[in-house]
Amino acid sequence: MRTEFTGWLRGFEEEVRARAVAGDPEWGRGARLEPCVVRSLQRFQVGEDGDGAFLIGKAERAGDAEYTAALRLFIAEEQNHARMLERLLAAAGAGTIGTHWSDAIFVWARRAMGLRLELMVLMVAEVIATGFYRALHEGTRDPLTKEVAGRLLADERRHVPFHCRRMRQGLAGVPGPVRAGVLLAWRAAVAGGALVIVADHGRTLRRLGRGRVRFVREVMAEAGTAAGMIQ
Repeated sequence: MRTEFTGWLRGFEEEVRARAVAGDPEWGRGARLEPCVVRSLQRFQVGEDGDGAFLIGKAERAGDAEYTAALRLFIAEEQNHARMLERLLAAAGAGTIGTHWSDAIFVWARRAMGLRLELMVLMVAEVIATGFYRALHEGTRDPLTKEVAGRLLADERRHVPFHCRRMRQGLAGVPGPVRAGVLLAWRAAVAGGALVIVADHGRTLRRLGRGRVRFVREVMAEAGTAAGMIQ
């Protein structure tokens, strides 16, 4: 049965086929990365790496099979991000890390909530990741890094509207003032997350030509666009 997520499911399926045709970047050409950029990529790699079991379980209980199928493909794309970042780090002669405190807190917050609130927490990370991968794509001089960042950025730009559509559906029956308050709180959470990023990755952002203020402004502009899709 067709639902409002039928189109999203078809879109994710098309991306699977497109990735198969495009193949991987040429990892063998290697990458040259500053130590601070390596540390940042290691932390983002941890955040992209997860099986999404809790999120899938909540989606299944919500009862939309096509949304759940699309969500599974979204998670597969996130896992592919983790794989590509791992390969990029290896191309630069660096490894991955097992965990990072920021990711541990984020995962705990998501799992403690229902589907709608978990998606809101997830969207904080997606919006911030969009800003970081854009900064990496535009600011790096390394060709392999630029290619990987471009691929990840293109995915994140599709992910945010996908989650916004589900959040719009989830908040459809909520009174307008309450919905506005929820979105205001969400944007405040994005601002808090962006401040954590500039504190933790400030040196990397400077290397990429992004000042702290500029990065926060760009992330908040993304958040404003996302909130407009949900309203």
